[in-house]
Amino acid sequence: MRDETEDVAAQGDSSESPPLPGGVGLSRLQVYDWPGAESSDGICGGTPHVHLACSEAYAVVGGSGAVQTLTAEGFASTRLAEGDLLWFTPGTVHRLVNGGDLRIVVLMQNAGLPEAGDAVLTFPSQIVCDPDAYRSAAAVDPEDPARSARARRDLAVTGFVELRRRVEAGDRAAMAEFHEAALRLVAPELPVWRERVESGPGRELARTRAYLDALAAGDASHLSSATVRRGEQRPAWGMCGRLLTFPDSEAVRSDRP
Repeated sequence: MRDETEDVAAQGDSSESPPLPGGVGLSRLQVYDWPGAESSDGICGGTPHVHLACSEAYAVVGGSGAVQTLTAEGFASTRLAEGDLLWFTPGTVHRLVNGGDLRIVVLMQNAGLPEAGDAVLTFPSQIVCDPDAYRSAAAVDPEDPARSARARRDLAVTGFVELRRRVEAGDRAAMAEFHEAALRLVAPELPVWRERVESGPGRELARTRAYLDALAAGDASHLSSATVRRGEQRPAWGMCGRLLTFPDSEAVRSDRP
């Protein structure tokens, strides 16, 4: 009898590795269980942040908790439990709260762009408005990644708490000011983002259109090059917790938002 595992490995030897369906990014997330600093709100969980161009989805596979969100409409907290699926659009500040062993499969739009640059942490405004200070606060120290990841989480929570206070006090300018500061931070990266989108999901869309054109013309020859791939996991210190990323999905810059 042939070994099916060996079959999969053999079929994965093609020169070009096909991307994940739709050119999405994928990672497994174990949400941080570190208690927050006493200077913030003391809650266990991840680093609050926002994406400017991408939607993101959480599929809960274990444990319990919540996701706190801030938008121009206000603050909300949505409970999470195994089997839940939640997603949010660009501009939603989000923060994962770990109620106990919260584990999530994260689906990221645009070839994993949310973990590869499209993320701005909610540091206090004086840091978000200073690119050098922001980069320094957001960096993970390779010599002590746990300490630095926790420190940036706590700093971002401090800014999140202040932003929430402003929103809940009826300050309609609070979110707009944060979004504008976030745009100034990421503006130099926009050409790189566009290239990523065009070479990832854009390319996959063009490929699917070509398949449909071929099928409509009675040509099924592309099916003869079918392949099977196995993704290799890579650990990383993410914004919300310990990640296992899949490099083929290109979610590999989680330590550098």
